[in-house]
Amino acid sequence: MPEARHDVKVGSGLEILCGDGAREGGGQAGRQALSQKRGTCIAAVGVREFHLIILPAPGRAFLTYRHPIARNTATRTYTTPPSSNPTTSTTPTSEMGKEKSDKPAFQLKVPKGTKDWEGKDMVIRDKIFAQITEVFKRHGAVTIDTPVFELKEILSGKYGEDSKLIYDLADQGGELCSLRYDLTVPFARWLAMNSSIQSIKRYHIAKVYRRDQPAMAKGRMREFYQCDFDIAGTYDPMLPDAEIIRITCEIFESLGWQGRYTIKINHRKILDGIFSVCGVPQDKLRTISSAVDKLDKSPWTDVRKEMTEEKGLDPEVADRIGEYVTKKGGRELLETLTKDAKLSTNDSAKAGLADMDLLFTYLSSFDVLDRVSFDMSLARGLDYYTGVIYEVITEGSAPQTATEGQTKAKKEPKKNANGGGEEEDRSNDPSVGVGSVAAGGRYDNLVSMFSGKQQIPCVGISFGVDRIFSITKQRLASSPAASAAIRTNEVDVYIMAFGGKGFDGLLPQRMALAKRLWDADIKAEFSWKVKPKLPQQFKAAEANGVPFAVILGEDELKAGKCKIKEMGLPEGHAEKEGVMVELENLEEEVRTRIAKANASAGNALAGGMSGLSV
Repeated sequence: MPEARHDVKVGSGLEILCGDGAREGGGQAGRQALSQKRGTCIAAVGVREFHLIILPAPGRAFLTYRHPIARNTATRTYTTPPSSNPTTSTTPTSEMGKEKSDKPAFQLKVPKGTKDWEGKDMVIRDKIFAQITEVFKRHGAVTIDTPVFELKEILSGKYGEDSKLIYDLADQGGELCSLRYDLTVPFARWLAMNSSIQSIKRYHIAKVYRRDQPAMAKGRMREFYQCDFDIAGTYDPMLPDAEIIRITCEIFESLGWQGRYTIKINHRKILDGIFSVCGVPQDKLRTISSAVDKLDKSPWTDVRKEMTEEKGLDPEVADRIGEYVTKKGGRELLETLTKDAKLSTNDSAKAGLADMDLLFTYLSSFDVLDRVSFDMSLARGLDYYTGVIYEVITEGSAPQTATEGQTKAKKEPKKNANGGGEEEDRSNDPSVGVGSVAAGGRYDNLVSMFSGKQQIPCVGISFGVDRIFSITKQRLASSPAASAAIRTNEVDVYIMAFGGKGFDGLLPQRMALAKRLWDADIKAEFSWKVKPKLPQQFKAAEANGVPFAVILGEDELKAGKCKIKEMGLPEGHAEKEGVMVELENLEEEVRTRIAKANASAGNALAGGMSGLSV
């Protein structure tokens, strides 16, 4: 079949690019046709878009492709190979200025690992924020805020193997920046820049970003909130550390998690001492530490395999490590380690064990020792920790017991359905748990990494709000009373009006009453219709869960009265149809009834959040 020849008139303000050297692009079909390099292709650059014209047979079909433009007017003759078979459009060349595309329709969605928050989810999350903030303030903390992105060099070298999860931004005017990975490093940078501050109790609630594989239903996201509490300054050993753990217990108790959480603790110096006496080479300390930290979600056999086969550790050294890191307990474990012949000769281990002994004493004074587990497998992969480290777990933190087959499946996760390189959300993956809901530790040298000279000892903890939310929502779902107590609208009173023939809607009276309630700091609203129907007003109040209705009637107003009705009362209740009250006493009457209703709802919510398993 001979090559087809075509004359194409390109409109004013367009430039023709001819030959095999035409810019490659125009979608998959365009790239395929150009790559064949059989015959000559033509590209027309428009004022607002780049048109890649491919004609496999006589006609006026073309594809579109955006590209910067140059101005010219021309008519050219060119050929295309008869075998070319791009996706085409029947749009005539006279309309080539109109935008067409061979790309699929744009899919409206949020980026992977993120979500929109709304409705009851927002209410639950705000309550979590409020409870955490209340405890922070109770302990004398002040708040700060830092930029959502930092200079890349600020974050570099602080997170060990997790550094690959940092979101790097494009070069903006010569500054290389990254989205913050946590709130701890920015806090240390802030301290280094404000040398006059030598001690502070600080809290910070903000979003952080990690390129981790998400499991949205389990609170594992790429954009998520952290609530941090840190104590900076030089104090007697273990006192600030003990208060951090006390704060942690207060927060989870206030969230209704009584008895449903455990604080795992360990000490970096003890770990370093163990690695030293077991014979771990200095250059493998951090990588082996990172492997040990996986014992909460993988069996020892898998961790040992990673140490020996992937990290290159001598199998005998790995076995010696296993004798220590698989142990957990309380004071009895501390006593056992103190008597250990090998550890007792290591200065780092002895210092760590002395700290832990003092910490246990203080935790007993704070009455929180029963919430703590001395767990030798806890390592915390971040490079900046220097002393006590801890993580908070619940029954939902750990994944289901992984078999070796599940472990292998984790290493080869399923790709998404449209063939992209990204992995699918792993919410249903049994090898993925919620993970720790809070974590932290002591980091005495981080500030000096930025200041060079100034060293301010610090200890702190970070609460993962999205993971706490995930578990809290599961608990509320199993308690209908608690779920019903959550309202997306905080309005307490809906002002209504009704009347018979000639009813004018009583709009001025409704507006005046709304003003009175607002002035009394009572949340109220009314219909924005001049003559609303009573059923529509009740429907609006019920849709938002408004607990009380104040109903105005023409006759009642003349008598200086109105009706107040509690919504949702059962049939047969004495006040099912409402009660008449004096208008002049309405504010006090409403306050009394709201307080009573809130106490009842609060008890239901507390009952729904406490005593429930995850």
